[in-house]
Amino acid sequence: MSILQRAREDIETVFDKDPAAKSWWEVVCCYPGLHAIWLHRLAHALWQRRLLLLGRLVSHLSRWLTGVEIHPGAQIGRRLFVDHGMGVVIGETSKIGEDVLLYQGVVLGGTTLEKVKRHPTLGDNVVIGSGATVLGAITIGDNAKVGAGSVVVRSVPPGATVVGVPARLVGQPQPGRDQVDLEHGKLADPVVQALSEAFDRQSRLEERIRTLEKRLDQGLPAPAEGIVPPVLDEGDLASRVRSVLREVIDPEVGVSLMDLGFVHDVSIDGQRVHVQLALPEPRCPFMEYFVVQIRRRVKSLNGLDIVEVTFLDPVSPAEGQTPEVLVGER
Repeated sequence: MSILQRAREDIETVFDKDPAAKSWWEVVCCYPGLHAIWLHRLAHALWQRRLLLLGRLVSHLSRWLTGVEIHPGAQIGRRLFVDHGMGVVIGETSKIGEDVLLYQGVVLGGTTLEKVKRHPTLGDNVVIGSGATVLGAITIGDNAKVGAGSVVVRSVPPGATVVGVPARLVGQPQPGRDQVDLEHGKLADPVVQALSEAFDRQSRLEERIRTLEKRLDQGLPAPAEGIVPPVLDEGDLASRVRSVLREVIDPEVGVSLMDLGFVHDVSIDGQRVHVQLALPEPRCPFMEYFVVQIRRRVKSLNGLDIVEVTFLDPVSPAEGQTPEVLVGER
């Protein structure tokens, strides 16, 4: 694609993503985000040819003219739109996919002094709201949205929406969403969602207690201790295990591990249960919490005495290969 064709595509992108755009001349003359992208292409070309100082000078000029700071080493895909642009900072090792929308004040920052990949990677069709900060060598999956003012420090799965400080998942990911929408102001509150989940569980427990009290008031015997329910076959047990795993809630987002897709596999061998988890982060701060909750709930089922929890490498294995075991717990 020629330079003129790319420039035409960039201008059409502005019309697609900004209802305020009225004419070609307005877009060419009055959109600093567009100017910043054009100047970055020049700076990036110089950077790739090892003209590092010249590339930095061009990016510095772009920052002075547009208020957008893009390091010449950043890799940017096609049809990026930086709306308004003032205060946007994109670090050296950032990678941005196609059809991405960034609002003013967005920061793609690094979290280490080592000369390694230290800035975020954004997939295709990502929307980052005003004032949001994305830190570290994390990945924002395709079609994901980050709410305004959020601070993202963990990878975001494709199609997910995250808000807050630190950013938390809202609802279920929708990886099939294939176009950018501007409804970044209509975001749910993950704290309210988590509280609602807790209140719902509490109400169900209270209902069970009232049912037992009613049985006792009517003189009906409570379940006798020592009576062992019938042992289920492995298929039924696996189904029961998956059912109780839905009660293990990720406290950060208020959604069960099953609904988040973190449960990779459940296998049963006699009285031994093996649960494999595939978390999006290799060292999730809730790993120990998940192990305790899974053991407690699985052992409540009849005939299951040994519960093993294995954490798999979050990097997807090649087809036909077995995921690498990252951490094993008994």
